[in-house]
Amino acid sequence: MGRILSIDYGKRRTGLAVTDPLQIIANGLATVETRNLMDFLKKYLAQESVEKIVIGKPTQPNGTPSENLARVEAFVKRWQKEMPSVPIVYYDERFTSVLAHRAIIEGGVKKKTRRENKGLVDEVSATIILQDFMNSQRRI
Repeated sequence: MGRILSIDYGKRRTGLAVTDPLQIIANGLATVETRNLMDFLKKYLAQESVEKIVIGKPTQPNGTPSENLARVEAFVKRWQKEMPSVPIVYYDERFTSVLAHRAIIEGGVKKKTRRENKGLVDEVSATIILQDFMNSQRRI
């Protein structure tokens, strides 16, 4: 059984999270500059067994596509061409940034750290996407 990796794709930064090999727990992995994402993922997959990638599908609260959806879809198409052996699936990411901000604040992360580490929200968002995805699969 391989890991599941999740992506919270952003215009400048992208948050990543990954499961343990038994797919029980979602953990933050990293935040990378989006322009370096493909290289980072290829290196990671060369070292770790990844069964599937879950990418947040950016939509507005009313369900309409957000402005970032076109960038996400372009990345998915590129992924499917370059790495067809690892499937990539969409998962609704509405409200994950809000939940990530709340979790960071409730977790006691100081304001200065939050201001200096903007990528923390992206990584926590990717973790929330992954945990929600795993929970939805268990209900099936």
